[in-house]
Amino acid sequence: MDYRQEFIESFRRDVQRPGAEKLLEWLDTTDFFTAPASTRFHGACESGLVLHSLNVYKCMMSRWLDPETDSRESFAIVSLLHDLCKANFYKAGFRNVKNDATGQWERVPSYSVQDAFPYGHGEKSVYLIERFMRLKPAEAIAIRWHMGGFDDAARGGCFAISEAYDEYPLAVKLHLSDLEATYLLEKGTSRVRNR
Repeated sequence: MDYRQEFIESFRRDVQRPGAEKLLEWLDTTDFFTAPASTRFHGACESGLVLHSLNVYKCMMSRWLDPETDSRESFAIVSLLHDLCKANFYKAGFRNVKNDATGQWERVPSYSVQDAFPYGHGEKSVYLIERFMRLKPAEAIAIRWHMGGFDDAARGGCFAISEAYDEYPLAVKLHLSDLEATYLLEKGTSRVRNR
């Protein structure tokens, strides 16, 4: 099964909310299923973004979902869509790098950011999702703060992240699943790293 098909099947199985199908249709008009997840770190390769989304989904569902108290639909929404802001965000290209073994310059693949809608990270994902379907407050908070301490607002000294994590366990679970996917499951998935 390819990543696009797996994503769509997982999404349709778990998300029944009004507007969900319209969101899936819109995804097909973007590069979501072929885009990288980063410029050179985890998932800096074709389809890295959808792979990362699926990995976060699997981490959340297997590690944190309590069927007695948690909503499977909410878990699917936040994990599969948390990085929607990265659709139509990266530009593929090349750069020249000196090969240490040969001393020759080589043209290697690279990605750069080309953000046509600079609205932030988590907040941009929330905005894009809500163009098609309504999020519950806990879902919006989880997506907004999924970057944890890597978020620009948190690095700037904002305390709202601490309040969000205190109030919304879903936000903590998404952040932990994002970390596990990024640093453990996707180690070595960058096509452009170390060049």
